[in-house]
Amino acid sequence: MHVPDGFINAPTSAVTGVVAAGAIAVSLRGARRELDERTAPLAGLVAAFIFAVQMLNFPVAAGTSGHLLGGALAAILVGPCTGVLCVSVVLLMQGVLFADGGLTALGVNITAMAIVTVVVAYALFRGLVKVLPRTRRSVTVASFVAALVSVPAAALAFTLLYWIGGTTDVAIGKVATAMIGVHVLIGIGEATITALTVGAVIAVRPDLVYGARGLTRKLQLRVNGELVDAPAAEPAPAPAPARSHRKVWVTGLVTSLVLAGFVSFYASANPDGLEKVASDKGIDKKTEEHASADSPLADYGVEDITNARLSGGLAGVIGVGVTVVAGSAVFWAVRRRRTDDTSPTNTTDTSV
Repeated sequence: MHVPDGFINAPTSAVTGVVAAGAIAVSLRGARRELDERTAPLAGLVAAFIFAVQMLNFPVAAGTSGHLLGGALAAILVGPCTGVLCVSVVLLMQGVLFADGGLTALGVNITAMAIVTVVVAYALFRGLVKVLPRTRRSVTVASFVAALVSVPAAALAFTLLYWIGGTTDVAIGKVATAMIGVHVLIGIGEATITALTVGAVIAVRPDLVYGARGLTRKLQLRVNGELVDAPAAEPAPAPAPARSHRKVWVTGLVTSLVLAGFVSFYASANPDGLEKVASDKGIDKKTEEHASADSPLADYGVEDITNARLSGGLAGVIGVGVTVVAGSAVFWAVRRRRTDDTSPTNTTDTSV
């Protein structure tokens, strides 16, 4: 659903740019609270994984494909504020290096694909987790539903932006029907990928899933016919952060590299939902050439490498590497800022 330059007019794109910048600023502050010794090392990896899986377009209807948006997955794994940052990093890398998603439309893409998906998905996820049994399976089920709804929500957001600032004269009802209809189907794929990924992580390391925190119930004992909370046990010593996260981090990185470098060659070549609707309804008549069209990695291929499999695979590997480095740098800086803000040397003595 990467919106290219020319779909939305300049004033609307500028306003969404301001909205996106404000959301990122808020998310940077919120991420300081979410990122800890468990999630901080993994946030950059989540961004890289989303980049890799977005290369895997899957068929959803005749002549149409879809791909992961990733907002629900990121929010559930590392928190909603961090999730907005993860998807934003991916969109920035894709726009600048791979000419995927317009640069003037970056605010539109962040608004629809990062902000809307994360807000809708995480709000629905938290609501479901509260009413479902407090089990790991419930987290997986809630992840599926939240991801499923987040995709047509993003499609609706784009439709509203097109209604406000579309550059072609197409009936908004036709755009809405086509966009929401095809993205409901894409949402099924998004939900499946999200639930499988969350389920896999929660099966081996539930403590690393932000949305699964607080699932354990207090142990209760029956005393004189009544249930009472058992005394709290002494907490087990936590494993060393480097050792506890290394296996998950390496496994996730290798998986991302394999998906982007090898499996992506077998992805559907059909246009995605937005591209198909734009072509069918004529909202792509004023599409502009991408500012990064001459990038050596444009269109997910490496310039001057003629072998399609090698070119696409190498581009995918480079994309995963750049994204994990950029994302890790951002989240390391955010985490360090939190540490600096809470260090004893930065506390002010207000006693008189």
